[in-house]
Amino acid sequence: MIQPQIHLNVADNSGARELMCIRIIGASNRRYAHIGDVIVAVIKEAVPNMPLERSEIVRAVIVRTCKELKHDNGMIILYDDNAAVVIDQEGNPKGTRIFGAITRELRELNFTKIVSLAPEVL
Repeated sequence: MIQPQIHLNVADNSGARELMCIRIIGASNRRYAHIGDVIVAVIKEAVPNMPLERSEIVRAVIVRTCKELKHDNGMIILYDDNAAVVIDQEGNPKGTRIFGAITRELRELNFTKIVSLAPEVL
């Protein structure tokens, strides 16, 4: 469960290292975001000499949360960190690689490009 002011790791090579959620896209009064939700975030830490810079506002999709996720078949998925992938207005990732495992729910939410770049889909 991600809410505003939470810091997230970045799971791609777009140039950002750490994001802070400032808004959850969707209904006007949503309190929490889960895996597959789009958020508005500010870059808190960035790699030098990359297109994305510190204090830039970006959109990102959440790919991992510390809160467990239950599948229909009874399997429970739990990650060690909260992570997001920086995306553009069309929903395509800005980076060319995805690091770490992601869940198959992203495929159902039409983030197929992120799923195809990921090394492992749970």
